[in-house]
Amino acid sequence: MSKPQITGIVLAGGLGRRMGGTDKGLQELRGQPMVHWVIERLAPQVDELLINANQNGERYAAFGHRVVPDQIPDFAGPLAGLHAALSAATHPLVATAPCDSPFLPADLISRLFSALTAANADLAVAKTFDQAHPVFCLCQRSVLPHLTEFLESGGRKIDRWYSTLNIVEVAFDDEADAFENINTRDELARFERS
Repeated sequence: MSKPQITGIVLAGGLGRRMGGTDKGLQELRGQPMVHWVIERLAPQVDELLINANQNGERYAAFGHRVVPDQIPDFAGPLAGLHAALSAATHPLVATAPCDSPFLPADLISRLFSALTAANADLAVAKTFDQAHPVFCLCQRSVLPHLTEFLESGGRKIDRWYSTLNIVEVAFDDEADAFENINTRDELARFERS
């Protein structure tokens, strides 16, 4: 059986509250916006790449990928970004990564895909040691109606939605540093120096 094609989505739809309300994906790290580094790592692993953004759409579009805003209003969080991706994706599998994790693993999608297939799961999620990373996932596009229903009923918590699905957690203990995310200006400065 040939591997199905995968749509990747960079989640850049948040408000960046912990970074003073600035658009995190556009904050510079080592001379480039953070989203540049995420795209550079994620794009080679997927067949189509989308960017979920609710502000600065033109700046994100300049990276050469289609920008899809949330369909759920009021910056409803990463699930709203996943919902937008599932709605816009042209492939049967959808992978997500946040715009503030510029060091994500080069083998993220292949490992998630292997686990998803082996477990015949709805969704595979990355995990390092005892911490799951719910915004690093690969899921079947067929979960869209279920997610839509969850969001329409007021659900916003990503782990609560995951608990209603057949999911598989995928250990990345060997690449734990790859999941570092940059939420504050202090963290940005620290990674700028390292």
